[in-house]
Amino acid sequence: MAEGPLAMIAAGGTGGHMFPAQALAEELLARGWRVMLSTDARGARYAGGFPREVALRQVSAATFARGGVLAKLAVPLRLVSGVTRALWQMRRDRPSVVVGFGGYPSIPALAAASLLRLPRVLHEQNGVLGRVNRIFAPRVDAVACGTWPTDLPKGVEGVHTGNPVRAAVLARQGAGYIPPGDYPMSLLAIGGSQGARILSDVVPAAVAALPEPLRARLRVAQQARPEDVARVERAYADAGVTAEVRPFFEDIPARLSEAQLVISRAGASSLADITVIGRPAILVPFAAAAADHQTANARALVEAGAAVMMPESRFDPQGLAEHLSLVLGDPEAATQMAARALACAVPDAAVRLADLVEYQVAKGAGR
Repeated sequence: MAEGPLAMIAAGGTGGHMFPAQALAEELLARGWRVMLSTDARGARYAGGFPREVALRQVSAATFARGGVLAKLAVPLRLVSGVTRALWQMRRDRPSVVVGFGGYPSIPALAAASLLRLPRVLHEQNGVLGRVNRIFAPRVDAVACGTWPTDLPKGVEGVHTGNPVRAAVLARQGAGYIPPGDYPMSLLAIGGSQGARILSDVVPAAVAALPEPLRARLRVAQQARPEDVARVERAYADAGVTAEVRPFFEDIPARLSEAQLVISRAGASSLADITVIGRPAILVPFAAAAADHQTANARALVEAGAAVMMPESRFDPQGLAEHLSLVLGDPEAATQMAARALACAVPDAAVRLADLVEYQVAKGAGR
């Protein structure tokens, strides 16, 4: 058996959960910990960026939010199966702590850790707790909050750690910002796995509506759902705009550092990346997000003057084109937005979270 205490990280199947989990894994490994990632098959797709030292354990998990009647009826059985396997795994190699990042795939590890009375820490990325974190928040030793303030259940106290960002993002922390000007400019549009459809509908049309001198200088990189890639590419081609359209960009930190402006959903991990690198942004909160948590996430950046927020109800090509023209047509204002975004960053969030984890382990050992 390898040396070093074991931390089990349990995270759901979206980048919003997996990226901060990866950042914590990187920090704990640097401190001499062993790390195991517990997730489901969907989450495993995001695990490619984790250090190779991280052991991956796929668990059986399910959500009541998707699937038909039969799928929903099978959810309790799948969760029980996942908890049973997690208990078996933990008895073979007992973790010193279990850290949950939300999402249904985190249920088996957190439930098993509760049964074994292991130290447990939650990290909530958003300004409003997700369903799973809200269930477990009263049953863990500490709740770390990425967005502050966070709406917490009555009687639960949170610790503001910020949202950890991956080493690849930290490597570009505060990268020099090149303001808009009379040269090729980069516009990055990132939408997340669930929320890219409206960006595919609106962003190309808004870019096409820009004055020709500005439009001719733009180079666009846009995230789109696989079924939308071809039509988004055609829209840019028809507008005479050079564009790269993909379902997922592996090199987001590099693209952020090169961008003059970012159009993004207001997922907590995306905002953490944007602020650590320091870029002006137009934020479009995902209207279907639970408890409208993306609006809560975006509020601090808007109030700081680092971003413009466009609710989906007002997100149309004409309105977006106006915002694009205002930001890209005013180098001084864009530079100020970039600086204000950087001022909102918490670049040491992974360190703060790792400190909290180690404190809870030490406190548990004392008990």
